[in-house]
Amino acid sequence: MQIENSTEISAVKIITSEPFVDERGSFARIFCIRELAEVLNGKNIEQINHSSTKIKGSIRGMHFQKPPHSEIKIVRCTKGSIFDVAVDLRKDSPTFLKWHSEILSEQNGKMLLVPEGFAHGFQTLENNVEMFYFMTASYHKESEGSIRFDEPLVNIEWKLPPAVLSQKDLAVAFLDNDFKGI
Repeated sequence: MQIENSTEISAVKIITSEPFVDERGSFARIFCIRELAEVLNGKNIEQINHSSTKIKGSIRGMHFQKPPHSEIKIVRCTKGSIFDVAVDLRKDSPTFLKWHSEILSEQNGKMLLVPEGFAHGFQTLENNVEMFYFMTASYHKESEGSIRFDEPLVNIEWKLPPAVLSQKDLAVAFLDNDFKGI
């Protein structure tokens, strides 16, 4: 595994698997607590989720967990490809309301580490996408939060016109100029 600190938001990391390929196919390590210990800040993975999305252009997000149930996410696309986005919502951060995106796909083997205090979402770039999320906290309904996918204070430049969004994500209110973060 290779952990890159090359994003414009230093807390967001790109993790790349280094596959072994032979005539049978490939083998790659996607999780190693020893190698990830520093970026997980002493936390353990407590929950792993699987997501499948059928329609190209669909958007899921932008979701986060509020303290004290904040979570670090490691996101991997295992089928198809996505435009994956992390938005900095941390109070007093020099990159507050800035976003970073990566194309994650089954071919490139990249994973995105989304730190605590960030909203996360993605757009499918193909039909029938599948993903895994590794999280350092269990889901806590009362601590869930969202910002809109089309929030003007953030201005994410999605790759495709939005195709399908949940009613829940469409019902999220826009932030006001007094939003101070989480």
